[in-house]
Amino acid sequence: MNSPNQFIPVKDVGRGDGEGSVQVHLDEQIDAAKAKVFAVYGKGGIGKSTTSSNLSVAFSKLGKRVIQIGCDPKHDSTFTLTKSLIPTVIDVLESVEFHAEELQTEDYVQIGYNGVMCVEAGGPPAGTGCGGYVVGQTVKLLKQHHLLDDADVVIFDVLGDVVCGGFASPLQHAERALVVTANDFDSIFAMNRIAAAIEAKSKNYGVRLGGVIANRSAETDEIDRFNAEVGLGRVAHFKDLDVIRRSRLKKSTLFELPETPELKAVQDEYLQLAEGLYYGSKSYDVKPMKDRDLFDFLGFD
Repeated sequence: MNSPNQFIPVKDVGRGDGEGSVQVHLDEQIDAAKAKVFAVYGKGGIGKSTTSSNLSVAFSKLGKRVIQIGCDPKHDSTFTLTKSLIPTVIDVLESVEFHAEELQTEDYVQIGYNGVMCVEAGGPPAGTGCGGYVVGQTVKLLKQHHLLDDADVVIFDVLGDVVCGGFASPLQHAERALVVTANDFDSIFAMNRIAAAIEAKSKNYGVRLGGVIANRSAETDEIDRFNAEVGLGRVAHFKDLDVIRRSRLKKSTLFELPETPELKAVQDEYLQLAEGLYYGSKSYDVKPMKDRDLFDFLGFD
């Protein structure tokens, strides 16, 4: 018999994810009728956690009840919201020998800036299991403790540009997937791979691509050229500003720093993004490019 703390990937016989796909079967789904659910993807180091945390605050500034779920084993998605590295779901489950009924909400949920509820899923030890199990257990706990019952927004901040079954699992819960990218070869190449994974999931789940967030880029010409080719759209643009870098060093969101005209413009962009996503989020029917075709397409001068 399998011990309760083993991570066992099984073929999802209920919903196929493409020929040869092996996924973690997830019994717990977020009721999208109650919450707008977003999964944030992008190349490693592109600024997904910064984007997710500030977007969470922007939603909260609109009066929404927000839950942010970090899906990286580094468990650093929410530290600008909480000013600390909070305990992960996998850590607290291990502390009670995986008897989830012994857990209280405060064991794994911490209230961050402006009321944003912060959760870090964590991950299994390297080489020992599947991150999709952890995401599934996190959603299960949130539902058992009724935290999703009146949530307005749930944001999954997902590890790097990994599109395996484990870290693609937030797509099985999300209504919209957002891709964070810079205006460079590697970021756009990763975005294309992510878009292909999301399109594959959309055949069997409700998730759809909700647009591209340009980040750390003075210009967006190559992003826009790629988007026009595959059918994507840019929903926000955050330039490579020192105030954004300093916010991470100060362990703060952009909404907590002393206001300047430059910072106010960034805050307003986040608020407009949040409002657009919540009240009028469109979806994109994307046709990702083959790797070699994209390699030729991204021939910069």
